[in-house]
Amino acid sequence: MKIIEVIADQGHLDTIMGIADQHGVIDAWPGAVAEDGRCAVRMLVTPESRQTVLDALQSVLGTSETARIVVLPVEASLPRVEDKNDEAEASRRKAALSREELYNDVSKSARLDGRFLLLVFLSTIVVAVGLLEDNVAVVIGAMVIAPFLGPNIALALGTALGDNSLTWQALKTNLAGMALALLLSVTLGVFWPYEVDSQEMLARTDVGLDSIALALASGAAAVLSLTTGLASVLVGVMVAVALLPPTATLGFMLGSGQNELAIGAGLLLAVNIVCVNLAAKVGFMFMGIQPRTWLEQQRARQSMTSYILVWLILLIALTILIYLRTRLGQA
Repeated sequence: MKIIEVIADQGHLDTIMGIADQHGVIDAWPGAVAEDGRCAVRMLVTPESRQTVLDALQSVLGTSETARIVVLPVEASLPRVEDKNDEAEASRRKAALSREELYNDVSKSARLDGRFLLLVFLSTIVVAVGLLEDNVAVVIGAMVIAPFLGPNIALALGTALGDNSLTWQALKTNLAGMALALLLSVTLGVFWPYEVDSQEMLARTDVGLDSIALALASGAAAVLSLTTGLASVLVGVMVAVALLPPTATLGFMLGSGQNELAIGAGLLLAVNIVCVNLAAKVGFMFMGIQPRTWLEQQRARQSMTSYILVWLILLIALTILIYLRTRLGQA
């Protein structure tokens, strides 16, 4: 449950309380009128009704320059609220977080700033050491600090909402992060004085159908984790596993002049990028994340169709390349 606090002019009070009655919020209570003529109304809402209440409030107060809507967390509420069977079923089918909460969480992690680039730099160094020394624990440690979950999920959310600003911001952050990781890995590969023969490194030069399944599961799990309000740290590790080690391996192999192995790592990286983003987009569709107004929904639907079509075509092409590469390797 969450509390939706609405601060608006006193003239909107009856309308706000009417919205609370219409959408069956658990409880609603208005506060005193302030000196500026505004009053605060707090509503205790369930996860399944939160988005509809927010949409109704935005429809009424969207043009008001003095209104503000704030979503507050609730640790506990007494007496306890019992879920009805039909409400519990509806809750399972919907996202536990509203689109506004998702946007706030995801957009912050998609920013291209010094903190993001520093985390990419450090995680690339750590994963390179782990791969070269066959140290799985070090590789996992690099996944924990790798910041690739946010930009990839933001890219899918931006197209789901038809938000070009978020989409381009996420794309820019993704490209900058991957470019930095690749450039750093190439530099390490050029100056590495020994043979690159570790099992962890060589494993990232082999791509198969299991790689597709892993990346699809990572993208879907990321969306499920975010939309249900669960901790996303472990899911971020899964996404980083799909993206950072292949990037580091690709750069290392290019830097050390092992072009055949670099092709395998590059193919694995491409498959993982496509699958993570495709699964994330489908996940947002399944959870019903879409814009509020009809016009925005139409624009988002066009964006969504093009987005999914492009990723599907790329996935089919990459699957064919994987098949041909496997057949040639067996010949």
